Amino acid sequence: KQWYQRRVRGSLMAKLMSANFKVYGKVQQVFFRKCTKERADELHLVGWCKNEPDKTVTGVIQGPQPEVTLMKEWLTKTGSPKSRIDSCKFTIERDLEKVEFSGFEIKRRGMS
Repeated sequence: KQWYQRRVRGSLMAKLMSANFKVYGKVQQVFFRKCTKERADELHLVGWCKNEPDKTVTGVIQGPQPEVTLMKEWLTKTGSPKSRIDSCKFTIERDLEKVEFSGFEIKRRGMS
C-alpha cells in the first residue's frame, strides 16, 4: 500500500522548473507586465518581471513544468491585448527542488 501511495503521489506531482525570459517588441506602455502578472497568478506561478531600458521586458517564471510551458507559450504568442511580441528568448532553464519566490511581482526598473 505504501508503494502504491508513493507511486500515485509521485506521478501526480509535476517537476518544478525555472526559466528566465526576455520579450522583444512593443511590450512597454501596453500593460504587458500587468497582464504577465495576472497570467502567472492564474497559473499559480511565482517570479517577477520588469521593464528594461532597451524597451524589452525581462523576468523569471517558476512552478510546475506544465504551467511554466503554458506561460512560455503566452509570453511568446499572446501577451497583453495591445502588445506586439516580436520574439521571446528563454535562458537559464533549470529544474528546481522548490520555488525561490513566494509570489509573482512586478519590479520597477533598477531593481535586481
